[in-house]
Amino acid sequence: MLHFRWELKRFFCYGQHGAVRADVHSVATSSRLDAIRSVYGPSVSCNLIKLETSDSDPVGSIFSMDGFISSSNYMAKKTTMVLFINDRLVECTALKRALEIVYAATLPKASKPFIYMSIQLPPEHVDVNVHPTKREVSLLNQERIIEKIQSVAESKLRSSNTSRVFAEQTLDPSQLSPFSSSKDSQTDSPPTASKSQKTPVNKIVRTDAMDPAGRLDAYLKAKPLEGLERNPSLTAVRSAVRLRRNPKETADLTSLQELIDDVERNCHSDLLDVVRHCTFIGMADEILALLQHGTHLYLANVVNLSKEIMYQQVLRRFAHFNAIQLSEPAPVSDLIMLALQEEDLNSESTDGDELKQNIAKLNSELLKEKMEMLEEYFGISINSEGYLSMLPVILDQHTPDMDRIPDFLLTLGNDIEWLDEKNCFQGIAAAIANFYAMHPPLLPNPSGDGMHFYKRKATDNRDDEGNTIEKADIQVEEKDEIDNDLLSEAETAWAQREWSIQHVLFPSMRLFLKPPASMATNGTFVKVASLEKLYKVFERC
Repeated sequence: MLHFRWELKRFFCYGQHGAVRADVHSVATSSRLDAIRSVYGPSVSCNLIKLETSDSDPVGSIFSMDGFISSSNYMAKKTTMVLFINDRLVECTALKRALEIVYAATLPKASKPFIYMSIQLPPEHVDVNVHPTKREVSLLNQERIIEKIQSVAESKLRSSNTSRVFAEQTLDPSQLSPFSSSKDSQTDSPPTASKSQKTPVNKIVRTDAMDPAGRLDAYLKAKPLEGLERNPSLTAVRSAVRLRRNPKETADLTSLQELIDDVERNCHSDLLDVVRHCTFIGMADEILALLQHGTHLYLANVVNLSKEIMYQQVLRRFAHFNAIQLSEPAPVSDLIMLALQEEDLNSESTDGDELKQNIAKLNSELLKEKMEMLEEYFGISINSEGYLSMLPVILDQHTPDMDRIPDFLLTLGNDIEWLDEKNCFQGIAAAIANFYAMHPPLLPNPSGDGMHFYKRKATDNRDDEGNTIEKADIQVEEKDEIDNDLLSEAETAWAQREWSIQHVLFPSMRLFLKPPASMATNGTFVKVASLEKLYKVFERC
C-alpha cells in the first residue's frame, strides 16, 4: 500500500505486471477511509474509529498523530497495523504491543485490532538504525509518545464499547416453502463449504485470561467490611496499573544495566506465557493462589511472585520513583532497636540492651551517611537527624505493610555490601522487594485457625441478681470474649491483601514480570490439574 499526502490529491494503482486491470485503485478525491476500504474491504472500514492526538511540549515530545483504529464490533484473529512515520511505512513493535494491551484490557474477548496511524515528528527524533532493513524504528521520547497514544486509544475504545452491533442470520424463504420435501431439500441444497469447528470437549474451559467469569469469588457471598471500598476504586486501580509505565531511560550505570540484563537473560519463556495469560481464580491458603492457564490449573506462591516483581521494578524504576510521604517522620534508631528486640528470643531480659542500642545507633549513623544515595536512587528519604520521612512507590496502588519497616531498616544497615556497587544495588533492591512483598499480615487470619488469638477468657462469677459468687462454693463458668476491635483490624488487613493480590499484583505481573527459571523448580509454580488428564479419568466412569 502506497502512502501519500492527501492534500496533494494524488492517487495510486496497484496490480500485477502485465495485467489489464489494477487490483487496487484509488482516485485523487478519495479520503483515507476510502483508501482503506479499497485495500481491506468494507468490513474493516465500517468498523473504524477516528483517532487524533498531538503534543507540542519542546521539553517532552513534539509529534502529531491521526489515523483509525478498529471498534469493538471488529473481529479478527491477527493484528493488522499500518504505521507511517513522516510519510514512510515503518514498524514500531513497542507501539503495536502497547495498543494490543489496550484492546486486551478493554474488550471482553480481546479481538485483535486493525490500526492505521500516521505520525509526524521532527526527522531528527526518529532513529532508523534499529534494524538493517530500516523498517523498524525507534523514537525520541518514545515512552511518552506511546503513553499519550495509548491513553487516547483507550478512551475512544471505552466510549465505543458502550454499544455493540451483532449480525443477524436471515433464512432463505425457499426453505420455508410448504411444497419442498425433505428429500428435495437434501438433493437440491448446495454442499456447505466447511464444517463448523467445535472445541474438543476435553479442552473446554469455563474461564480464561480475558473472560474471568469462573473466578471463585463469583460463587461466594460477599461480606462487607468497614474501611475497605472495592467497587468504586476498581476502575481507577486497573487504569493506573495499565497506564503506568516504567521510565524508558535508566541511570547510566554499568552495574545497574548488568542486573537488568541478568533478569532478561534468566527469564523462563514457558512461565512468561503463563504469567501473561493466566486467570486469577482465588486464594487457596495464606500463601498460595489458584491460577488457570489454558486447560491447566496452577498453585502459585504469591509471596515469591510479589517479591520478584518488586525486585525487578526497583531496577527498572531506578532513580525515577514516585514518593510515599509518611504522615510523621519516624526515628530510624528507635525502629532498628524495635527490630532487634523482636529478634531476641528472651525479650523480657534486659541483658544486652546496651549492645542493641549500640547496634541501632551504628546502623542509624550508617544510613544517614548514605542518605543522599538512598534518596536519589531509591526514593528512601532519611534526614540529617536520622528520621525516615519518605518511601518509594514500587507498584502503583500498592502500599507496603508499615509494621515491617523496622526489619527493613535493620536489613539496610546490616546486610548491604556498600563498598561494591553492583552488590550494593542488588542488596538494596532485594531488601525493598522483601519489604514490599505481599506477605501475610502479622495478625493471624481470623477465618482460619487464628480465631483463638482474638478470644480472651472471661470468668462469669455473678449470679442472676448480680451478686458475686465465691469460687470455693460454686463452680465458675468461663466464657470466651472476642476483641472486636482487633478482629475487625485483622479482617480488613486480610481482605485488603487478597483484593490487592487480585487487582494490583496480577495485572502488574502480566505487564512487567519476567519470571526467572528458578521459579519452575523452587515451588513457586506447581501444576495441580490438567483438563485433558482429568477427562481421561472421568470418561471411564
